[in-house]
Amino acid sequence: MVEATAARGLAHTNTPYEILEQPLGTVRHVRIVTIGAGASGLNMIRTLRNSLTNYSHTVYEKNLKVGGTWYENRYPGCKCDIPAHNYQYSWKPNPGWSSFFGSAEEIEAYFCRVCEEEDLGREIKTEHRVVEARWNEKGIWELKVEDLSSGKVFEDHCHFLLDASGILNNWKWPQIPGLHEFKGDLIHSANWPENFEYSGKRVAVIGNGSSGIQIVPALQPDVKELINFIRSPTWISPPSYKTWKTGKVAEILRNLEMDGDDFTPKQIEKFKSSPDYYLEFVKAVEEQINGRFPMATDHINIQMLKDSETQAQAFKLLSMYMSTLLGNDPRLCKALIPTFPVGCRRLTPGPGYFESLTKENVRVITDNIVKVVPTGLELTTGEIIEVDALICATGFDLSFRPRFPLIGRKGNLQDLWTENLPRAYMSCAVPEFPNYFRGLTLLIDDAVFLGPNCPIGHGSVITITEHISKYICSIIQKCQTEGIIALSPSHEALDAYSAHIDAFMPRTVWAGTCRSWFKNGMETGPVTALHPGSRIHWFHMLERVRGEDFEFVWEGGMRFGYLGNGFSTKELEGGGDKTWYL
Repeated sequence: MVEATAARGLAHTNTPYEILEQPLGTVRHVRIVTIGAGASGLNMIRTLRNSLTNYSHTVYEKNLKVGGTWYENRYPGCKCDIPAHNYQYSWKPNPGWSSFFGSAEEIEAYFCRVCEEEDLGREIKTEHRVVEARWNEKGIWELKVEDLSSGKVFEDHCHFLLDASGILNNWKWPQIPGLHEFKGDLIHSANWPENFEYSGKRVAVIGNGSSGIQIVPALQPDVKELINFIRSPTWISPPSYKTWKTGKVAEILRNLEMDGDDFTPKQIEKFKSSPDYYLEFVKAVEEQINGRFPMATDHINIQMLKDSETQAQAFKLLSMYMSTLLGNDPRLCKALIPTFPVGCRRLTPGPGYFESLTKENVRVITDNIVKVVPTGLELTTGEIIEVDALICATGFDLSFRPRFPLIGRKGNLQDLWTENLPRAYMSCAVPEFPNYFRGLTLLIDDAVFLGPNCPIGHGSVITITEHISKYICSIIQKCQTEGIIALSPSHEALDAYSAHIDAFMPRTVWAGTCRSWFKNGMETGPVTALHPGSRIHWFHMLERVRGEDFEFVWEGGMRFGYLGNGFSTKELEGGGDKTWYL
């Protein structure tokens, strides 16, 4: 067991100091394990290859294929609400996206193609799930891994554990009495059966979050009757690109050849044949998306006050837009148009959703469900709604808790984040859990390799996961070359970082009174899911590792042991410029 003083970066004083017979710059071998092969896990494989040497790496993925949420979510109408050309790796552009917003099938196919073309699969073990991780002060994580194909559990280890298992792919059933006594088809949107036939049936959809908003219009034309149970209103916006009327992006969009939301074959060919034109298009859309952050804050210097005239104008215009789509129906408008600020919950385009609610075969119910009975659902009014199929578009476990025991120096992270608010330094590291970096995989709306308080309130997080991967790699490289066997953020650093978040969030619309996964599914309370700033703010923050915020343990307790025998690898390596400093 390493002494407490050593864990805080102080060398042992009772051990004779020995010079390591190696040059400065020697790279220590490390083993790295990543949990999850969604967008973050796949990107991490490539980032490690481009950033590090002398390491081994294994990715354990519980599913049969890669892709994370885009493999798991197969429900009708499933799409991403971020423009497809910005929902891709910067290092693997895809000018062939068929639509402005990519479908789940097309996004999953993209990740599978990337995995194959980049030969990422040789580091991935599918149908394998980490079931326990325990820190050993020798500088390793001791792992237990289940082979899901055989049910056998075996042991593994690593020096660095990268958890990209996610928070928005751990779906849960709603807590409704009698739910599993239902005799019809009981389905969760995140576990959609491939052979489910809904045509001609009476179908209930519980929920109007991002999944429910997509499922309802996809099912409505084919079902006999559709009943949508709604707990709270939500803002529905026009597809983003249709509102971009000024600037470079507007000029580019005016010249695009589109068939509805789809790109014409001629337009796709133009993207493919002109890389400079394609990059200009991608960058213009990215810049427009980055500009969404001002709508979230009331900081006077960012132009968009939470209670400002601009926010009031957005509230008015969106209310009018939604009312028109609802046919100005007073009951539907009251049930679906929010009174909370625009942006308190993530804005969702929801094409076709409101229009479908006005169809003759659709009923919207806002009364509470008392219980589920074998033939349907009983309401507080006493009415029993009989249905053939019950679809729960009710979301995920939003607690950030690991799904397996993760035991650090002073306990299990599952317990820590159950008994306390989930907090992580720079969204990815936790005190007393050395060499562990927290991540999450794809969301239906977007994705990222992050933990609590990450910048997923606006814009694509594919680029965000690229930045956090580089940040993590720079930390691992520092450990490899400076004799560091363990590091974790200090409690003081996390407390100070959290204090800034807590002081900043009340000025944003995210802190408004609305039920949101930004606040762990609560109407009020601290914003635990989002970063206190814009995407660009996030990128800037991660440009360098703040060593002063970490506690280190050095091999043999020797802080400067890595200086070695007085020589440098820069002068001993064959070839190269030995006088690079001139």
